Amino acid sequence: MSSTRNRRPSISATPNQTPLLQRRLKTKPALTVIAVLLLGNILWLIAWLIPNKGQEIGSDEQVAAIDGEVITRQEWMIAMEERYGKETLQNLVNESVMEKAAKKYKIKVTDKEIDLELALMRSAQDKFDTAMQNLSAEQLRQKIRSQLILDKVLTKDVVIKKDSIEKYYEENQSLYNTKTSYRTNFIEVDSKKAAEEALKELKNSSDFSVLAREISLDSASASLGGDIGFLTEKQENVDPAIIKAAKALKAKEVSKAFKLNNGHYGIVQVQEIVEGQSFTYEDVKEHIERELALDQLPQSVTPEAFWSEFKATWYYGEEKKDK
Repeated sequence: MSSTRNRRPSISATPNQTPLLQRRLKTKPALTVIAVLLLGNILWLIAWLIPNKGQEIGSDEQVAAIDGEVITRQEWMIAMEERYGKETLQNLVNESVMEKAAKKYKIKVTDKEIDLELALMRSAQDKFDTAMQNLSAEQLRQKIRSQLILDKVLTKDVVIKKDSIEKYYEENQSLYNTKTSYRTNFIEVDSKKAAEEALKELKNSSDFSVLAREISLDSASASLGGDIGFLTEKQENVDPAIIKAAKALKAKEVSKAFKLNNGHYGIVQVQEIVEGQSFTYEDVKEHIERELALDQLPQSVTPEAFWSEFKATWYYGEEKKDK
């Protein structure tokens, strides 16, 4: 384990609740998802590098051609490894190291804890956030699990007074009353006529995500099949007309055409509805205690700090040193 953790004595903490800390506690779940988004995309790309059964790595199989000039599977794989291989392998090692740490320090992470982090993550979204839909549910839960293991190991020797936890909960109950959220797909077109034509295509069994990629003027979501993440009522940076249309739907339903603030027209489909929840003090006291304890750490610590403790080695160099 790193010298950072070994230096830490038991601490009796009574932190002052500042706006900065409040923002940190509120936004950390969303930041965690943003951090894992890139990894999710990388893993998807790397998966394409695995040859089919019977093919040898480094084969001369053609994967593309430009004006007759061939790009082989071997060239493709080398380029992908150079661009993404190191970071992907590092994340895989980190996950394994965290599982070793959980076993050594008798750290347990329950499904209920992961569910809580997911709920807080959704409620913390204040803009279009496409992170969650770029990871499968299983991948996202694994990332949250690894983060919780790290947080628990780092804070296991930090003591937070009960009255500090209670005070924070009383002053910030709104953080733990999550709103109903709607995972929404969106198509934007330039006229009502174009919207009506799109609705006809959808009624004729066209797939919403495919159609969004083909015709939506919202370039940010079009490349994702129209997916704009989980929306909540009065969410910032989202046209109120989109939220109003989504709220009127049941899961898998498609809205009628509606006018947007910019004069264009929109159509939405709700993929999933997550009902709002109110978390009691008992539900979140361990979460708050852990967050306040993390705030007492003198510096950020990453999983790499545990590599030497668990004798982790990798392709890109010798045993990684503590940071």
